[in-house]
Amino acid sequence: MNIVNKLTIRHLKQNKRRTLVTIIGVIISVAIIMAVTTLGISFLDLMKRQTIANEGEWHVLYKDVNKEQLEAIKSDEDSKKVILTKDLGYAYLAGSQNENKPYLFIKAYNSEGLQNFPIELSRGKLPKAENEVVLSEEIVNNARVEYKLGDQIKLQAGERQITNQEGLLVLSQTDPLQTENGKIIETLEEKKTENYTVVGIMKRPEWEPTWSPGYTIITYIEDSKIGAEDKTDAAVILKKVNRSLYAHGEEFAENNKINKVYFNNNLLRYYGVTNNDNLNATLFSLSAVIMTVIIVGSVSLIYNAFAISVSERSRHLGMLSSVGATKRQKRNSVFFEGFVIGVISIPIGILGGLAGLSITFLFINSIIQGALGVTQKLEVTLTPMTIFIACGVSILTIFISTYIPAIRASKISAIDAIRQTSDVKLTGKAVKTSKLIRKLFGFEAEIGLKNLKRNKRRYKATVFSLIISIVLFLAVSFFTDHLKKSLVLSQDGINYDLQVSLNSKESADDVKLIQSFANLDNVTESNFTRKIRNVNSWIEETSITDILKDSVKNDKSILKDGKYPYYINLISLDEENLRSYAQTAGVEYEKLLNQDQFAAIVIDTIPYEDNEAEKFVEMKAVYKEIGDVIELNYMDTLTGKEEYLNQVVVAGLTGQHPMGVMPAGPGGLNLIVSEDVMEKIVGENNVMDIQTALFLKSSDPMETQEKIEELKESYMYVFNIYLGRQQEEQTIMIMSVFTYGFIVLITAISIANIFNTISTSISLRKREFAMLKSVGMTPKGFNKMINYESIFYGIKSLLYGLPISVVVMYLIHQSLMNSFSFKFTLPWIDIIFVIAAVFIIVGAAMLYSSAKVKRENIIDALKQESI
Repeated sequence: MNIVNKLTIRHLKQNKRRTLVTIIGVIISVAIIMAVTTLGISFLDLMKRQTIANEGEWHVLYKDVNKEQLEAIKSDEDSKKVILTKDLGYAYLAGSQNENKPYLFIKAYNSEGLQNFPIELSRGKLPKAENEVVLSEEIVNNARVEYKLGDQIKLQAGERQITNQEGLLVLSQTDPLQTENGKIIETLEEKKTENYTVVGIMKRPEWEPTWSPGYTIITYIEDSKIGAEDKTDAAVILKKVNRSLYAHGEEFAENNKINKVYFNNNLLRYYGVTNNDNLNATLFSLSAVIMTVIIVGSVSLIYNAFAISVSERSRHLGMLSSVGATKRQKRNSVFFEGFVIGVISIPIGILGGLAGLSITFLFINSIIQGALGVTQKLEVTLTPMTIFIACGVSILTIFISTYIPAIRASKISAIDAIRQTSDVKLTGKAVKTSKLIRKLFGFEAEIGLKNLKRNKRRYKATVFSLIISIVLFLAVSFFTDHLKKSLVLSQDGINYDLQVSLNSKESADDVKLIQSFANLDNVTESNFTRKIRNVNSWIEETSITDILKDSVKNDKSILKDGKYPYYINLISLDEENLRSYAQTAGVEYEKLLNQDQFAAIVIDTIPYEDNEAEKFVEMKAVYKEIGDVIELNYMDTLTGKEEYLNQVVVAGLTGQHPMGVMPAGPGGLNLIVSEDVMEKIVGENNVMDIQTALFLKSSDPMETQEKIEELKESYMYVFNIYLGRQQEEQTIMIMSVFTYGFIVLITAISIANIFNTISTSISLRKREFAMLKSVGMTPKGFNKMINYESIFYGIKSLLYGLPISVVVMYLIHQSLMNSFSFKFTLPWIDIIFVIAAVFIIVGAAMLYSSAKVKRENIIDALKQESI
């Protein structure tokens, strides 16, 4: 070790407080980087494990392959495991008590499939032969026939079929039972009879759709017994998961004449793999923006630790220069200081980031599992790449942070360093202030402003720290809000657990019975709706949505007298829900009760997936103003004639959907009215085609469904879509935990950054404050000076920080626009919060730091050489 490096280490030991502050700053910065990267990986790992637990593990699915194609799949060098799965068809369930589930759905897996798909046994064992079967607990509970282990059952399996205008259609497990006026209109074409032995009872599979008409039962398929003409599905678990799997899968299918190939995008997206170019662009650009924000924040935190004390260090460097140190040696002295601090701080920062995450996960896991019902725990997932990124970014950050001070140090001459002329500007022009400042705020404010001008480097470092803190907070909060909005747009919009509907002509007793279900135990929220179907309206071309305007330009024949045909969902809500919904939409509830002029709330903003642009879009469904009139027509399905129904006045416009009301697509419109208005319209026109439905949220949807099944009439239908909604809420909630955790972390770091910068700056000004006190400045005057300095810091940082934040937020918005489309809006509440927080935090930091300075002895402070 050369003499300059030895002197650098000695100097670090002498100035223990400054060295400790710098080390703490670097540790916090490294901990941030480590925590953020690990948190992202851990979150993706949780979603990956939860998806596998719910839906099974597979990456590529080849449909209807024969034996030769199956051998090719197994021989493919990318295939790690090959799961055979085959849908053997439907069979009638003897004694089924659920009218919406009259079938058994027979599904076969090979041994790999039984291991990798989530099949949870309650008792018994998994099938090991083709004549063995595992039944669902739901079958045991809902069939009048008692099934137990060892029972022999005979099943005649076949296809569900229905004939419609397009001809014969074969139905799958995702298609609900086809009924009309309470009667089943589909048929079961039996093809094969099999005898099975019940060897196990399992819990209802998570991947079985709740609306499916068949209870799933699992049997076994032997790879070696597949004949040359047999067809089966092959799901492949790949050795390596990367983006090339899409091209490889399609190419492999084409080369081996496989007609259908599917990819498990629900799982692959958590590997960071997608075949959507827009989504890739979104992910990469978002990652770039967020990582840049984090790096800049980290650089500012570490840079301030070096830069703000450069005037104190300059005397030491000047002494080195006076005894013959070269520019290179002085520059390397600063780099060596960064190296020493990095060697100490980086390992501690990495361990600190991991320890902080571990403790956080320990506390929030029980909350997440209890609130969301997820089976997997959030675990700290550490990968070599995570450590490499954290170390690499930290080293780069320290280098950038020390580079400018190092270059500045190399240029310091011995005389300037000893006299400190480069840091303190004493020319009249440099410290000149406006006379207005003294008149408005007094002498103390002028002194405070002159202090800032005299110590421009410290002042700029503090302001820079504040600007970075403002940008960090606003960028991350904006990112969080828009990420949640994007997730909501990409989801199906399911906001209820159970739907009880009545499609036939209703009676007062029917309505009363359905409404009574809202009073069942476990029901937490309900919404009773009635909807008139087969209603349309002719909307002026100038008012239709932009997508339809493009269609009209290509084909004017769509219009009739310059108007476009919209389908209308005219929906009434019960009094309690309508009152609450009206308040949300900003509409006076009494307006919706006026029967002389029918009023409606129009849902004019809808989410929409544009398949051509591969984007999720938030679009205007119609361009209408409050007070406009919408004429309604009713299409009689028997005669095919369109008859005038009535007209409604637009009382309010909103993008909020009541529970159970799904977004209309382009060319459709949801109109929300009161029950009184609905009764008036129905009564006057004798409208028959009405759908009555009750939508429920329940703390135990399965138990609630069972109670409803016991009470309902045969022509009432119950749909349990709890699992689908739960999966959406899990995704949004877990993402919220991740992003809001990020906000808390960034906020804490920003506050620490400001306190660190200001406290260090105040500590370096001890002699300056002692001099002011020595010439007669009172404690009251000193406090006023500090307060005004705080105000100047806040105003200057906001003048720069807010515009920069807007630019960063716009870049984040543009990144999201690769996959979504909605307007850029400024988060005014967050901006107001930041403005208030800046002055509060700066004021608190200044008062805290100056309070310590006040206790210093004037003589000792004037003599002080180090901190």
